[in-house]
Amino acid sequence: MSSAAEPEIPDFPAARAPGCPFDPPPVWQTLRNENPLTKVRLWDGSTPWLVTRYADQRALLADPRISVDSSRPGYPHLSPHGGGSNLAFLRMDDPEHARLRRMVTAPFAIKRIEAMRPAVQKIVDDLIDDMLAGPNPVDLVEALALPMPTLVISQLLGVPYTDHQFFQENTNAIIRRTATPEERAVAGRQLGEYLAGLVGQKLTDPGDDVLSDLATRVNAGELTRREATQIGVLLLIAGHETTANMVALGTLALLEHPDQLDLLRKSDDPKVVASAVEELLRYLHITHNGMQRVALDDIEIAGRTIRAGDGVLTLNEVGNRDPEAFPDEPDTLDITRNARHHVTFGFGVHQCLGQSLARMELQVVYNTLYKRIPTLRRAVDLDQIPFKHDGFIYGVYELPVTW
Repeated sequence: MSSAAEPEIPDFPAARAPGCPFDPPPVWQTLRNENPLTKVRLWDGSTPWLVTRYADQRALLADPRISVDSSRPGYPHLSPHGGGSNLAFLRMDDPEHARLRRMVTAPFAIKRIEAMRPAVQKIVDDLIDDMLAGPNPVDLVEALALPMPTLVISQLLGVPYTDHQFFQENTNAIIRRTATPEERAVAGRQLGEYLAGLVGQKLTDPGDDVLSDLATRVNAGELTRREATQIGVLLLIAGHETTANMVALGTLALLEHPDQLDLLRKSDDPKVVASAVEELLRYLHITHNGMQRVALDDIEIAGRTIRAGDGVLTLNEVGNRDPEAFPDEPDTLDITRNARHHVTFGFGVHQCLGQSLARMELQVVYNTLYKRIPTLRRAVDLDQIPFKHDGFIYGVYELPVTW
């Protein structure tokens, strides 16, 4: 079906409604209800398919006829940069994707992650101690949301935390949608050179960390140094930036829903905390510009035909609000909801490798922060909080809080 058959092709991305920072753009919600598979127009004039319904998203993300390879013609690039060179297996199809991903699955296994919980708890407690001993108000992003996952992923990977400002700044350049191709290229090159240096050190002086495991595989001929470096870059970026945004944005959402915050604060049940994490992941879904794919073959879905070579965007933040999947007021934050089946971490073979780590970190933060600081509240009006509308990962640049 050609794009000419559509009465109107909306531009992508779209703006959120004023005063509704936690909700997807209303135009996509409307399309999900009225035209769940439609074309949209990107910055370069290309018109990929936008998939807004939960069931269709899961079907496509699990379909082997859909590719994540960003070098294929028709792949829907969301900005004029052509990136993907440092994203390791994130932009690869099987079997190469599976080969490289297997190299780092063990450190993210649930049992290994659970063994890290006491260490993460100590990091969170120490950071909250520093908050309470320091100035009031304070920026929660700077005081807790960003340093916590950065410390955790640094220890897990074997990256010196003292270099955190360097890799955080370069990460911001890579994920900022408005960054120029030159800015993104420089940031990618600097991060690549940095990780390559660390991998090189661990070839001869390994430790007990993920980069040392990768270096061991390089020595064994299972990986090239370039592959090990690219995996390191991917894990470093994904391991701190996503969770940091969920900590801050989730806290803000709870502060705006005091009844839900009260339920969470008063409960000592780990199941309530875990449920709250899943619901916040569903309700917020910080990857707010969709998951990009390109069709390898013709695919019949939702009464339409996606042709081979067509770009596809699965807008999972809208799928997570689909009443067919979440029938009880899906636009409402309800931490008692069974939301575990959300598609925030994707679906199929490319679902997020680090989801167990993210869940554990969020459980520790959400179970600790509001109990230790029960009077936590915003220090500024909601309209004064700077949201990340210009990034591929949604959140807030600052969250001033007081108590």
